[in-house]
Amino acid sequence: MASRTETRDRKSDSSNRRKASSERSAFSFGGSGAQTGPLLGALAAGAALGIGANWARKFLMQQSASIAAGNEWDEILKLEHKATLATFDLLLATDDSETGKRATLVKKLAYALEKHAHQEENVVYPALRQANETVDADHLEHEHGYVKTFLYELDNMPKDSPAFLGRVREFRDLIAEHAKMEEEQVFPRFKESLSEEQDQKITALMNKEGMKML
Repeated sequence: MASRTETRDRKSDSSNRRKASSERSAFSFGGSGAQTGPLLGALAAGAALGIGANWARKFLMQQSASIAAGNEWDEILKLEHKATLATFDLLLATDDSETGKRATLVKKLAYALEKHAHQEENVVYPALRQANETVDADHLEHEHGYVKTFLYELDNMPKDSPAFLGRVREFRDLIAEHAKMEEEQVFPRFKESLSEEQDQKITALMNKEGMKML
């Protein structure tokens, strides 16, 4: 039979082990400090891979659109105009019962137009002003304000409203006229004044801004 002294010693050892275990496990994610380092490193590496993969996805998306347009900034914008007008046509083909489809297409329009406007307002229009094309740049950017107003109205309008398609038609007409002015007047005249290096720089800068919106 163990003496009372031995019993006290065993209880003391057991208590010390529980205390040490408790101190060791606090914020240790189930392991010792030596094990936490690799775990945190793995988490950081995973996050970095995720960020890298997301950047690569955006880069490929933007570059694919750029390549399809011959890596020319004005052609990229033309293709975006064409795609946006096609989305308008899909929206105009809906009826009042297709509220879900209308809501989805309005969101698609908003995304496309916001990306398009971001590229123009942060690269193309400033370049126009630098080339003394301020009047046209200011006019075109002013129209972007009406674009935002239309998007706000369509987003908040009941999608089965009898007035819905009428506003969509007005909106489409605005975008079509805006695109026509850019494609047939402003951009060709501006492009003729650019050197090859300047032209390529605008394309590169626009692609960089476009990636931010993907």
